[in-house]
Amino acid sequence: MAPSGRISQSVFDGSRLRVILLLDLYEGAQQQFLEAYELMRKQVASVPGHISDQLCQSIENPSQWLITSEWESAPPFLAWVNSEEHVETVKPMHSCVRDTRSMRYSVLRETGPGQPASRTAAAADVPVEPRVGDGVARHALTFTVKPGSESKVAELLAGYESPQAEVDETTRLRRTSLFMHGNRVVRAVEVEGDLLVALRHVARQPQVRAVEEAINPYLEQDRDLTDPESARVFFTRAALPAVHHVVSDRPAPADLRRHALYYPAKEGQGMALARLLSHQDRAAADDPDHPVHSSTVFQRDDIVVRLVDVTGDLDLDPVASLGLKGPGKAAELERLLDGAAVGVEGSLETDRNINRLLSHADMLPVTDRTAHS
Repeated sequence: MAPSGRISQSVFDGSRLRVILLLDLYEGAQQQFLEAYELMRKQVASVPGHISDQLCQSIENPSQWLITSEWESAPPFLAWVNSEEHVETVKPMHSCVRDTRSMRYSVLRETGPGQPASRTAAAADVPVEPRVGDGVARHALTFTVKPGSESKVAELLAGYESPQAEVDETTRLRRTSLFMHGNRVVRAVEVEGDLLVALRHVARQPQVRAVEEAINPYLEQDRDLTDPESARVFFTRAALPAVHHVVSDRPAPADLRRHALYYPAKEGQGMALARLLSHQDRAAADDPDHPVHSSTVFQRDDIVVRLVDVTGDLDLDPVASLGLKGPGKAAELERLLDGAAVGVEGSLETDRNINRLLSHADMLPVTDRTAHS
């Protein structure tokens, strides 16, 4: 039987990954760019999961360049692109580049020399088939504020006027959800159309610029959004990519409520923890009695955040709410989770620790804004 849930986004399908980076160079910067690329090429060649890359120059406009790279799958690429090593590696390119655009694609079919189009190799139990989406791109940012400033930051982030939803004829802001966990802020956005265009549109809005300026003194990581280099580094480090999204094909109940759950992983276990939660939510979408109607899992390094739309209160079914339904799943999460970071000691097989984990993981809602037609 085919799953009833609809997975529109996933990095766990086992397919190879094609990354495309479009660049517009400053005039006269070609040689400097080539030297920076050679340095990056040598470093990325040793990254686990990397297969190959190509550097191309437009035959029509010599300032337009293209870098493509191929990876064994999405997880190793995401681990590298979100690392401090990557931030440092690409810095020499910044002074050469006027604008960039990054796109990531799963390789579903390919044609080799003298060969017909065929399926690519993938995990045996997960066929590489097109995902059916809803035209929505999902992304999140996360950063920390100075301890003691949490209430002031929450007040500032909740109080600004929403930017206009319509960006252009094809792009529209659909929803912005903002949560806090201690001094960590997570802002998740849903965009119909072009995510990059929407993010740039939001960044230009006066009310958004004003609130970003207002929270600057409270940030643990200094930034200057008027300086392109400072802004680029901040948003690179703050990126919290969506690695999986699934929604049940059941009609959406009228009483759905949005929650964010924070799962700090043990060192080096972030991707494995995100994979576990993604598999759990895939199964939940096929369960007509499951309280979770839709889920988006975000992951960067050892930070995992699960955004869920649920019926009823989370504590009515803590096991299902946390994504632990099924034999052995609590023990599996226990192996990957930094229990001390969420105030849990001992086995997650006990009701007491499950409830304690839910209490600590449930993030404080700051604002949830949905654009209306």
